[in-house]
Amino acid sequence: MLLSILLLVVGFVILIAGAEFLVRGASSIARRFGISPIVIGLTVVAFCTSTPELAVNIFSALKGSSDIAIGNIIGSNISNILLILGLAALVCPLVVKKNTVWKEIPFALLGVVLVFTMGNDLLFDKVSFNAITRTDGFSLIAIFIIFMFYIFGIAKVEGQSEHVTVYKTWIASLMTFGGIGGLFWGGNLLVDNAIVLASHAGMSESLIGLTIVAVGTSLPELATSVVAAAHKHNDIAIGNIVGSNIFNVFWVLGLTSTMLQLPFNPATNLDVLVSIGATVMLFMVMFIGKKHTLERWQGGLFILAYVVYIVYLIYRG
Repeated sequence: MLLSILLLVVGFVILIAGAEFLVRGASSIARRFGISPIVIGLTVVAFCTSTPELAVNIFSALKGSSDIAIGNIIGSNISNILLILGLAALVCPLVVKKNTVWKEIPFALLGVVLVFTMGNDLLFDKVSFNAITRTDGFSLIAIFIIFMFYIFGIAKVEGQSEHVTVYKTWIASLMTFGGIGGLFWGGNLLVDNAIVLASHAGMSESLIGLTIVAVGTSLPELATSVVAAAHKHNDIAIGNIVGSNIFNVFWVLGLTSTMLQLPFNPATNLDVLVSIGATVMLFMVMFIGKKHTLERWQGGLFILAYVVYIVYLIYRG
């Protein structure tokens, strides 16, 4: 128990340090090559911070654990918006670009809506099973490729308003990849030892999966977005979360379902609807209060909503 607590603390320290290096390195690369920070957040940072979800889903698919594979994606997307963006907004109000409000956030919404429609074959197609099939997976990946073409189209910008320290390219690259390594190492330490402590506390496997695994695989996003917000790199903080949610559905879930047809448990529908609601909530608050800004009080509201959801999960067991 004491060793697990110690490793938990060590993992947290490594995670924060990794996020610090990743944000500094990625911001420097974006500035040096004239690439918008939102593009770095939506692609490089989002891809790297979504890797834990990818690893969990691949292992889950190989073991035939479809509930974990789907629940991990939905749970991570919920925690990304309600918990992580909520905490980041408490650190510093997040100004969101017009493109992100009208294009990337709706694209993330499209992803979770597709999970709902693709998973409910019994409801929509009147067949005898519910599953995210291989053809669904190929469709998700095809849409993801379209999204990447869009991102490459906005990659170059004329000017950048954020103050960024520019390092030599090799130093920035070393910081970026070293930060990624720190995120994975620290995240693994945190998740593994949190599961050990939760098991000792008598938590069920399903509850551990819905809470610790989902939040645990989102820890890289948490560390990265909070550190980015602290440095006032709003585009990376927002782009990381929105990009990760897009990557999670279209890339991670798409790739997983091409490996193995994923039976869809109807009980998961409520969680999918919560994810849809969280994404709609993010879009709506862009027009409440200060326009295109996630304010501190709104961040607090997001966190409160997440606490209510977790209490519901515990009650549901």
